[in-house]
Amino acid sequence: MGRGGRGRLSARILVSQLAILALTGVIGFGLFAFAQRSALDRTYEERAVAIAKTTAADPQVRRAMQDESVGGAVRPGIVQAVAERIRQSSGASYVVVIDLHGIRHSHPMPQLVGSPVTEPIVARDGLPHVGTDQGATGRSANGRVPLYGPTGDLVGEVSVGMPENDVVGELWRELPTFGLYAAIATALGSVAAFLLARQLKRTTFGLELEEIAGLLQDREAMLHGIREGVIAFNPDGRISVVNDEARRLLGLGTALGSTLGQVLPDGRLRRALDGTVTGTDIDVLTDEHCLVVNRMPVTLHGRELGAVVTVRDRTELVGLLRELDSVRGLTDALRAQQHEFTNRMHTLAGLLDIGAYDDAYEVAVESAGAGQALTESVRKRIGNPLMVGLVVAKTTVAAERGVYVELDAGSALGEDPPHLPRLLTIVGNLLDNAIDAAADGPPPAGGRAVRLTLTEEERVTTVRVADTGPGIAPGAHDSIFEDGWSTRPDRGTARRGLGLALVHRLVMRHGGTITVSEGPGAVFTVRLPLPDPVTTGGRMTLSVGGGDR
Repeated sequence: MGRGGRGRLSARILVSQLAILALTGVIGFGLFAFAQRSALDRTYEERAVAIAKTTAADPQVRRAMQDESVGGAVRPGIVQAVAERIRQSSGASYVVVIDLHGIRHSHPMPQLVGSPVTEPIVARDGLPHVGTDQGATGRSANGRVPLYGPTGDLVGEVSVGMPENDVVGELWRELPTFGLYAAIATALGSVAAFLLARQLKRTTFGLELEEIAGLLQDREAMLHGIREGVIAFNPDGRISVVNDEARRLLGLGTALGSTLGQVLPDGRLRRALDGTVTGTDIDVLTDEHCLVVNRMPVTLHGRELGAVVTVRDRTELVGLLRELDSVRGLTDALRAQQHEFTNRMHTLAGLLDIGAYDDAYEVAVESAGAGQALTESVRKRIGNPLMVGLVVAKTTVAAERGVYVELDAGSALGEDPPHLPRLLTIVGNLLDNAIDAAADGPPPAGGRAVRLTLTEEERVTTVRVADTGPGIAPGAHDSIFEDGWSTRPDRGTARRGLGLALVHRLVMRHGGTITVSEGPGAVFTVRLPLPDPVTTGGRMTLSVGGGDR
């Protein structure tokens, strides 16, 4: 018994196959018996016709019947004697010679000779006739042929019957042979059914039908109830399972049975899904989502069944983490300012203690104007307060790390520049990258520095960020904008490898260009054309920090 309380799958299949074989054997046996009975009837009818033709061709019978038909002298009993001799030698049940008036001239029952028949004379058309006859001698296979005299005139007909019990006996003699064939076929079918049941059992990994149905229901409930996208591939790389969340995140339509090349364009997403890009928690950026992809090959009992890919939507989480990074950067800037201010206050307090009032006054005046001077110098070239705050914060954080951030004297940005949300993201990411590169690289002769240029022209807004770091390695130009590319480890909150990819995607989506120089001292240049009227509340414009190099 199976675990579902019913018979095991292999036993149920075997019993079903045996029942089908038995039923088809009985039906086949009956059809064969019917067909064989019909064939034997035809054979005996043809034999009856042959005996009738032989009787009709006998010269004595022909002459006697013609003489009687014209009123000549006829020796009585000649037709009866000839017919009885033929009947006994052929094994027929009767040989009856009938004249055109329907009078019998021979019959195995002598008392019926000279009596009329009830059936009409059918041989008047000159053709043989066959059928079955329920006569005085019992049921017989009947054959009737015309009887012609020596002159060729029709003088009667000859009717011959073959006993039906001979037909049935012949049938019973042939049926055992067919029964043997049916038994052999049933035995072979039983063996085939048993092997088929075993093969199906292996194919279903030993699960019973109820368990398979339960697993299917559980799978459907799980696949469409979880908030992760799930895609399964068969060994040929075709999609065999895809849930609703995967369709939403990846923009898939009717994907079942298709390959990834048929439903997704070439890119990092497709390479992560098909296993070309290996690893765990692979970050992939699409136009709408930040995804984490994991691919796991599936094997069972040593058999390769394909692979399962899970896709998680981290768009909101990444946005929050990168905002947290921005807040952390602002906190670091404030901490740096507090540290610098504390040092100045200590100096001022010491000068007051020793009575150096003039020197204390100069330190106080200098401290009051230092931060204001930085802000004013930025505000002279940038009119938008959000961008001013971003640049000042990055400058302060960079100063604590020993990096000097300089706003190019040729910079000019209005109070309401186009692409403002995207500009904040682009400038924040590029400055973080540049500060990280300059701070971690060997100090150059002129010191660690980052130069920012912002210009707003009639048709294009340009952002240029240059640093004194080690720069971009030769040949890496095409890969630095891919999701996950980074030369630095993760920082524990926002993961590395997304900033440049995000910048590149923003620029490309809005028809701009981004270029980077190779060799020491990287220079990133972004050009954005004037935008069409669009909303600026997109989810991907949240991040304004987090370097990736």
